[in-house]
Amino acid sequence: MKTAIYPGSFDPITIGHIDIVKRSAMMFDEVIVVILNNMAKQPLFTSEERCLLASESLKELSNVKVDVFNGLTLAYARQVNACALIRGIRNSLDFEYEQQQAFCNRHIDPDIETVFLMSDPAYSFISSSAVKEFAAYRQSLDGLVSDCVKEAIIRKF
Repeated sequence: MKTAIYPGSFDPITIGHIDIVKRSAMMFDEVIVVILNNMAKQPLFTSEERCLLASESLKELSNVKVDVFNGLTLAYARQVNACALIRGIRNSLDFEYEQQQAFCNRHIDPDIETVFLMSDPAYSFISSSAVKEFAAYRQSLDGLVSDCVKEAIIRKF
């Protein structure tokens, strides 16, 4: 069985993330969305809330599950016997950052591949940070996040 993980902070999960997960689910037997805590960011949602929102947003995908992990991504990948890390790429800045991460990960564990998936152009401007900024200024979140995420963000603001 081929397992891939899609790690990220997902604060919150967006339509762009969901698109990457759906496409990954067609390529792998199992995809695990791994909610990580980024110490450089101040999250809007707790890791448990992010896990629930991602699980609800992805519930239609039978070969996808959501988990929370505190630690290095490669440690989690080894723990679940993943063969690949999924990374979404929206633009050249994302690519440069993700390429450097992929090289580091390959140095540490050459048995785990990094798979880059280009964002659908319709979603390339969407980021979790942009969603939170739109919400803070009471802008529409339609087409940016799933309904359950939209409702949770509105409750936060």
